[in-house]
Amino acid sequence: MTTNQGLLAAYDEQMRDAPRDLPAGVRAERDGPVTRLVGQHRGMVHAPPDTGARGVALDRLIARQRDRFAARGESVEWKTHGHDLPADLPDRLRAAGFVPEERETVLIGRTDAVATAPVPPAGVVLRRVAETADLRRIADMESRVWGADRSWPGEHLAARIAADPENIVVMVAEAGDETVSAGWLVFREGTDFAGLWGGSTLPGWRGRGIYRALVSARARIAAARGARHLQVDASGDSAPILRRLGFQEVTTTTPYVWSPPGSA
Repeated sequence: MTTNQGLLAAYDEQMRDAPRDLPAGVRAERDGPVTRLVGQHRGMVHAPPDTGARGVALDRLIARQRDRFAARGESVEWKTHGHDLPADLPDRLRAAGFVPEERETVLIGRTDAVATAPVPPAGVVLRRVAETADLRRIADMESRVWGADRSWPGEHLAARIAADPENIVVMVAEAGDETVSAGWLVFREGTDFAGLWGGSTLPGWRGRGIYRALVSARARIAAARGARHLQVDASGDSAPILRRLGFQEVTTTTPYVWSPPGSA
């Protein structure tokens, strides 16, 4: 077994199920081989690499998830991976009305190799935050980056911190009073992994090493907690930076999203 295969096996075993510590108002519902999360910004379906369902049985499993969220008037994401079985899962999701979003690369790095001293550019300070005002500034920054209302990340982070403050670390990069980038670190109790999320940076501040500095800062915290591996669902912009830091590609991931008719 190659190193990448070993990392993928560990990822599949430890990271594919729904998290146990959920924010208030969010609950996990088991439906055979999958777990769906209900009550958050967008519903989630967590599935193993192979649900065991084929043909009509798989179509029915997919339809039950869609119909559960349709009854609530909410959208839902089924998170697929490039090595999932059966191979026609994406086609069956599309047939049920799910639409693919941008494919990302799942990268895994050794925490101790990444946990170097962060070196942000001159005039930029990294800071851990948890207060509501700081989380709102993160949401405002992301709204500017994406050109759309992104108020929900601030609300989501606040709920995660309230539910499980020991297992989430939110960090910002600030230039004076301006939040120019942000990222968070999420621990999974009972696993070898911690996840790196976020990383959006205002356009005028890109290419200066801020993303890399935020990765290093969070890696140092993860190393102090004993997490062996860092996992990232990386965009095309961040994947080259992470590869240079020693992260290895293990698979790809594509969200398939169903939204109620008429929703934005």
